[in-house]
Amino acid sequence: MGKVLVHATVSLDGFLAGPDVSLDHPMGVGGMRLHEWVFHRPAHEADAAVISEVFADTGAVVLGRRTFDVAVDAWDDTPYPAPSFVLTHEARPDLPMRSATFAFVTGGVEEALTRARAAAGDRDITLMGADVSQQFLRAGHVDEIHVQIAPVLLGDGVRLFDGLAGTRIELEHTRVLESPHVTHVRYTVVK
Repeated sequence: MGKVLVHATVSLDGFLAGPDVSLDHPMGVGGMRLHEWVFHRPAHEADAAVISEVFADTGAVVLGRRTFDVAVDAWDDTPYPAPSFVLTHEARPDLPMRSATFAFVTGGVEEALTRARAAAGDRDITLMGADVSQQFLRAGHVDEIHVQIAPVLLGDGVRLFDGLAGTRIELEHTRVLESPHVTHVRYTVVK
């Protein structure tokens, strides 16, 4: 069985999106700056290794409805070539894409985890979005946190770890990779 991973790029002040997330600004105003490391060419060796690793290891994705709504047109596909499960309060039919299918889960974190595990098999489940990551952390389902820290202070936006007040989570630092564009940090959740 694979691991459940929070995988996100944040600013040094902890934002994974800028302010005013919308269809016009899926990463919020100024938020695309966070992902310059992904699109920089030629890619730095450390960045290329992380991108390759996450694509190879991801067997399923769980994301929130807001992330889906603002990003699906920009992606024009699933975010990874793997089945993607959208946590939502509103049922709708599956949405087949080129690489995989979006399935809409109304039964909460437990149902999303069960379905993602079945789809992922021995590969990892990658969580996308602040709210979904926080829900899985509060439920005790996260095995590792992979954070890319971009060298920028956004000053405002959506914080990755808001909403965890009163939730203490011990982490073991397991890896740091650096490039001129971002610092990749990996933690294992101590259970």
